[in-house]
Amino acid sequence: MNNNMNRREFLRRLGIGTGSAMALMTLEPLRALAQREDDGPLAERRMTYRVQHGSGEQISLLGFGMMRLPNDQDEVNRLVDYAIAHGVNYFDTAPMYMRGDSEVLTGNALARHPREKVFIATKMSNQNERLWDFEASVKMYRQSFERLRVDYIDYYLLHSIGGGGVENLKGRFLDNGLLDFLLKEREAGRIRHLGFSYHGNVSAFDWLLDHHDDYHWDFVQIQMNFLDWRHASLRGGRRVDADAEYLYNKCEKLGIQCVVMEPLRGGAFGRMAQELTDQLKACRPDDSPARWAFRWVGSYPNILTTLSGMNRMDHLEENIRTFSPLEVCTEAENMLLADIADQMSGFPTIPCTTCRYCMPCPYGVDIPGNFAYYNEAVNEHILPLPSPDAADYGKRQQQFIEGYRKALPNAETWARACQDCEECLPKCPQQIRIPNQMSRVVETLRVKRRVAVQ
Repeated sequence: MNNNMNRREFLRRLGIGTGSAMALMTLEPLRALAQREDDGPLAERRMTYRVQHGSGEQISLLGFGMMRLPNDQDEVNRLVDYAIAHGVNYFDTAPMYMRGDSEVLTGNALARHPREKVFIATKMSNQNERLWDFEASVKMYRQSFERLRVDYIDYYLLHSIGGGGVENLKGRFLDNGLLDFLLKEREAGRIRHLGFSYHGNVSAFDWLLDHHDDYHWDFVQIQMNFLDWRHASLRGGRRVDADAEYLYNKCEKLGIQCVVMEPLRGGAFGRMAQELTDQLKACRPDDSPARWAFRWVGSYPNILTTLSGMNRMDHLEENIRTFSPLEVCTEAENMLLADIADQMSGFPTIPCTTCRYCMPCPYGVDIPGNFAYYNEAVNEHILPLPSPDAADYGKRQQQFIEGYRKALPNAETWARACQDCEECLPKCPQQIRIPNQMSRVVETLRVKRRVAVQ
């Protein structure tokens, strides 16, 4: 291929989405490979593993994110048992997930399996300033051991570094001596691997990696997917200073392996606009957007594991199939995903991943619910844009309003209840200007041309 050929020209010549004879000839081997990959019972296929550099541990490339578990111990046990039986051995939780229930549910489920067969990750979730006190943070640390029913933690993280920059980092971990304490816990073996997760202000990320010689980070958890690779910064009111490409490359240069969160961007890839999904289907008709996204992440060699919040058995089964074994993306597939990311970056969506860290709102607003519907309207092309003078503005706005009422039947949860108190701002790992985006939803609902709202 001509090295000077740009991506769009390459895709045009490849014929993706055109139905041309050349496209069929080029894509048929990919389709055949995808079919062969799915042949045979799932139980007979082997999970893909990555080797942890320091310990030599074999870590499943698919990790189980425990943030959105069903609140039913029997169901969690069933999911965990199935995951372990099919090779998943990395389980990620945190004290703040499900208000502590996640650690309890995770601990109860994993305690039924040999301890040495699983790797448990949890976090120091002291984002609230009242928890910056050393004793309060240590209490949270020790409580994680009790909830998880363990006497050591395999992967321990400073949770959500980046919000508030270096000043916040120093208040949470440095000035109070907490990081020194955690380093000693690693020396004692109660923490096997110490790292941090990052969102937001890149100055904190850079500071910690620039001091790698002092702390010897074992891993770093970053948000990485084919959209955030080069389009993370300043999308949809989001204040993020670095794309995933920068984060990954800096870790790789230092020899620090990455754990990936939000590979599906909070499920956004499952709700892509139809015309984008059609481009993927033209290449691999049987593959879901989720499978594309997981394959893209797993194709990077410095990824230790890729977290997925699997609270349904069908999702768990599909993801295990994707990673058993992982089929790395081809150059053509990478270029297609990069082209789709370019297209998605122009969609006026709000970059909410429905993590619900912002909840509860003191005024009752369903923040993720409002954003989820707004993004759905964008992707389904019913958002009344760009001008109230457009010929179909009234029709599209009425459709938007009717859908909004169905999605959020309780009017007390609507965006109009937002009082701009900004209590949610420091909680959002995506650094979304939430009150500003609520105003955006309210403005879209506001009648401008002959649309009656009762």
